[in-house]
Amino acid sequence: MLEYVVMGAEKEKLKGPKKLERHFKGVSNHRRIQILLYVAKREEPTLDDITGHIKCNFRTASAHTQKLVGAGLLEKRYKGREVHHSLTPYGRHFLAFIESFARL
Repeated sequence: MLEYVVMGAEKEKLKGPKKLERHFKGVSNHRRIQILLYVAKREEPTLDDITGHIKCNFRTASAHTQKLVGAGLLEKRYKGREVHHSLTPYGRHFLAFIESFARL
């Protein structure tokens, strides 16, 4: 069971299966993986930028970015009427995992 890992003299609590599931479900779609990869390469792209890159309609891109936000992998920042997106620290870790897994 994933509960604790010992780091030196300290114990660090690991994420439980339900929290891990939330993150994994967040990237369980090819469009969401495309979005993560795109956001990592750009500086705070808007939803219009993302829509143009992954070639889907606005509502689809919006739903996928919302799932990524809910999974804690993406964050939104409002600038006037535009919504800009960036990776969270968890999103960066997941991106590294995806890139290393893609090489296998």
